Parts: sequence; structure tokens; C-alpha cells
Amino acid sequence: MNPRLDYLREKSNKLSRSPGVYLMKDKTGKVIYVGKAKALKNRVTTYFHALESHNAKTLKLVDNIYDFDFIVTASELDALVLECSLIKQYNPKYNILLKDDKGYNYIKITREDYPRITYALNCKDEADYLGPYTSGYTAKQAVEEANRIFMLPSCHKSFPRDFNKERPCLNYHIKRCMGVCRGKISKEEYASIIAAAMDYMRNGSKVSVEQMTEEMNAAAEQLEFEKAARLRDRIHAIERMKDGQGIISDKEYDFDVIGLAQNAELVSVAVIKYRGGRIVDKENFFLGDEYDAGQMRSDFCVEYYSKRQDEIPRRIYIDEEIEDAELLGEYFSNLRGHKVVLSVPKRGEGVSRVLMAKQNAAEYLALRVGRTVKEINALEDLAKLLGLPKTPMIIESYDISNIGEDARVGGMVVYRNGRPYKAGYRKFAIKYVQGQNDYACMQEVLERRLRRYLDGDEAFKPLPDLILLDGGKGHVSAVKQVLTELELDIPLFGLVKDDKHRTRAIAAEGGEIEIKANKKLFSLLTGIQDEVHRFSITFQRKKHNKRTYQLELTKIPGIGDAKALALIKRFKTKSRLKSASPEELSEAAKINAAKAQEVYDFIQENF
Repeated sequence: MNPRLDYLREKSNKLSRSPGVYLMKDKTGKVIYVGKAKALKNRVTTYFHALESHNAKTLKLVDNIYDFDFIVTASELDALVLECSLIKQYNPKYNILLKDDKGYNYIKITREDYPRITYALNCKDEADYLGPYTSGYTAKQAVEEANRIFMLPSCHKSFPRDFNKERPCLNYHIKRCMGVCRGKISKEEYASIIAAAMDYMRNGSKVSVEQMTEEMNAAAEQLEFEKAARLRDRIHAIERMKDGQGIISDKEYDFDVIGLAQNAELVSVAVIKYRGGRIVDKENFFLGDEYDAGQMRSDFCVEYYSKRQDEIPRRIYIDEEIEDAELLGEYFSNLRGHKVVLSVPKRGEGVSRVLMAKQNAAEYLALRVGRTVKEINALEDLAKLLGLPKTPMIIESYDISNIGEDARVGGMVVYRNGRPYKAGYRKFAIKYVQGQNDYACMQEVLERRLRRYLDGDEAFKPLPDLILLDGGKGHVSAVKQVLTELELDIPLFGLVKDDKHRTRAIAAEGGEIEIKANKKLFSLLTGIQDEVHRFSITFQRKKHNKRTYQLELTKIPGIGDAKALALIKRFKTKSRLKSASPEELSEAAKINAAKAQEVYDFIQENF
């Protein structure tokens, strides 16, 4: 814990509630974080109070703060502008520092009698290039799209050398190629088609369709019906591409789409850019430690567009609401010189664009952290379904298992990032509850676990983002009392099984939430419930078996509970106990040789 917390708390309590910027500094005086605030006192004091509610990144920051400075501004917009300037100046360690995960990519147009349009990683050859693009995906999609719409050849033939040497291939017959190999398309006509394809890739579908429509009408008036038909087919091809893909849009304005995916250690952001009705680029970034989702999106937008002022479009679609969307819109409008709006699409095409961006972000995150997209999406879906403040990266699940009074246990399993984290599993033998009372047993287990955390036990840190109980709303209500008594605010739900012991719903105090419609979420929760049941019942059976062995051993005269328990603890399993020598039994139970031989004979006969 930071030894200067008292000083920092006292200093932050004296701040005014004016808007401004604060600069956190380390022992050397180096600026390690820059932030803005509507009210300086309200924002800065949050860093130095209620430390248990901070995430890992904020805790690291607070531990390294030696002092802080601040600058009061006239408005929140002024604070935002100043924050951007200071981040550029100091490059603080704990601010978002964008690192693109891609190199540069190009669209190559060869210089020959009948040029080809291909994808390239560099521009070393003698050719014409469009780009660079930061996304290879975008460049490859654009090449494929242009070749398909303009029916350009994709074979390895060389023209005019290979005119009429073979029959046209299948692509010609299914209208995927214009059939240059027939020798009926002049060099000049082909050049005009290539020019149109390049114009399409530069300016987008809307402008190209308008130009091709004019050319088609002119050709028809001049009775050039074959040319008009080819132009008509290109227009139809663009329309077909729009219907089935997310790479072409009907929007008349330029826009960007931002989607985010995260796990316990990393955040992935995808930015997809639409210009002239089609994707022109896609960028991916990794932000490092996760923190407040809304603030993270806001910080990313500021950092990203502050370095790309000439590229800011009129509209930016984001996947989740952020508190200062209007403020950012005003800031970006001032930077760009035209009105900029940030919004979360609620319906229509914008929703599908955002989902595509989120999918791209999830794919990159899955590759980086070794998780599947399904696992990442399932956690996000769970957060939305339960109305959680953030994606639950750490989930704890509990189950009670018992056979009579002597073998009642509780099991705790931990899932991190959607997968079991076995180092965090814990076992609890029920100590205080009398009789068969599942609710009271669950209360005992949770209270003991949480008190161990509050007492500073490192083995029970950190607190989970979500607690799931094997049981219904009765179990949830019982454990809620424990959380209230300990003044802990942790989302709490139950997992309810059907008559075939399959997970069917999530239980809350107010009722049940069905989950079967979401296969990813159903699979995740079923796996958690099955795992906690397996873990607790395995522990319960071992405990029951040990108790059985212990009771058997007490039948030997002179062997009481203490000596029997000592033998069980030393040898643990029935087979190991049976293979122990009289000397080993004597040492473990602290008994003489004659009694040890008696115990040995009893075990050999009865076990």
C-alpha cells in the first residue's frame, strides 16, 4: 500500500470542484498519468479512497503516485483539449498508448498491356499502388471485390501472348471473368475498365455507380448495347455485394465504427473505416490492462483521433454508451472543422456494422490470448444479460455436498477469463451448521471465504466480479444477507437445473432468467455448474471415506479418534494404509510395537 495515502487524501480533499486536468507523478517527479475531470475534487479523491474497489491497473497507478499537480480550466471542453496536449507532451506510462498490431499493405496494379489488380505487402516493384492500408484484410477484400465486380482475370495467363490458346475457363462461363483470353477486348477498352476499377477502390461504390450509370445511359443512346450491358452487369454486381456483405454500405456519409473486446489482461479495439459507401481500412489496437469500460472507450477515441485530425469523419459509431460522447463530438468538431457526432446505433445497418467491429476485435483478442471468440463473447453476453457493470473476468461458483452429518462440505471453483483456474479452487468442511440445512451451509462457506479476504489472506484475493451459487433464489437470498452484513457489493446469482440435472436458468432474488437461447452462454454456465458439482462431490466422497476408515480403526482396543485420525492424515488412502509396515504405523500413531502389529493385522484382515 502507498505510504503517502494519508497525505494524498488530505491534499485531494482540498481541491475545488472546478473542471480541470490532474497530473499524477512518481517519486522522481515524472508524470505517470494525466486525466481530466468535470469536478477535480470529486474525481481525484476517488483514487485514494475505497482501494478495494479499484481494478489491477488503478491499484498499480495509486501505488506509484508520490504527488499530483492540477490545472483548473474554464470548461470541461478546455480540460479535454489540455489533457490531449499534456498526454502528447509527457507520454505517461498509465495512459492509453496505442500500438497498432499491423504493418502496411497495398493494392498493386501491374504495368503491362493487360494489367492485373493484386494485393502486395510492399511497393518495391515497378507498378502503380493504392495505399498504404494498415489492414491486410481490407486490402485483400478490396482486391477481391474489384476483380469480381469488374470481371477481371485472376488466372496466370499473360496477355496478349496467350490469346486464343485455350478455351475460356469456368470463370468466364459463370460471369466471374470477362474472358480476355478470347482476344476480343482491346488494350484501350481493358485500360478503361482498369481505370474504372481503380476509381471504384478510391472513391467507393456510390460515386462509381453514378458514373457507370451515366456511361451506361450514354452507351445505350449511341446504340452500343454490348458496352451498356457490361456496365449494367457491373452495377448489379455492386448491388449484390451490398446485399450480402458488411464491406459495402448504403450510407451516403463517411463514418467509422469502433468495437471493443476484453479479457482479464488485455483489451482489443477494432476501428473500421467506411468512405464512399465501402470499407477502406481497418485498424486493430491492444490497450493493455482493462479498467472502466466507458472511460476506456473515451480515452481511446481521444488518443486515436487526436493523431488523425484530417481523417475524422462526420459520424463515429461506438459499441457502448460513453458518458462524454457529446463533449468528444464537440472536441472532434473543432479539430476537424465540421460537425462530428458519436453515437451507439440502435437499429438498422449501424447495428450490424458495430457487431462486425466487435467480432473483429474479439478475433484479434482470441489470437493474442489463446482464447476462442465464443469464450470471449459468452462473458460479454453474460454481463449484458445480468446487467453487470463490467465483463466478469473472475467468476466464483459454490456448491454444497453432503452425506449425513459427518461428510458435509462446500466447494468453491474459480473461472478466470472463461476457463477454470484450479489454483484458486478451495474446499470447506462445514463446521458450525447443525442438521441438513443447505442455505445455512452456503452462508457459512461464503462468510468464511469473504472474511478470509477481509482479514488480508492472500490466498483469498482478489474478490470475484461475479458469484454463482448452485441453487435457486432461496440460496441467493440467504447469501445476500452475508454480503450485506460484510458490506460487500458483489453481483450474486444462482444456477438452476432442470429435472435432468441440466442448467436451465439463472436465479436472481426477483425470479429466473432463461439462458438456453444463447448457446455460448449456456455452454459456459453449464460447464461452471458441472465443474463446481464435480469438485465438491469429489471432496465430499474423500472426506466420507476417511471418516469411514477412521471409524473402522477405532474398533481396535486402545485406538481412539486422535490416533485413527493421525493414521488417516499420514497415509490418506486405503491402499497406502494397507501397504504401511508396522513400524510406519507405530511412528504415525505414536504407539508401541505390539499395538502397531495389532493395528497392522486388523488392517490386513478388514481393509
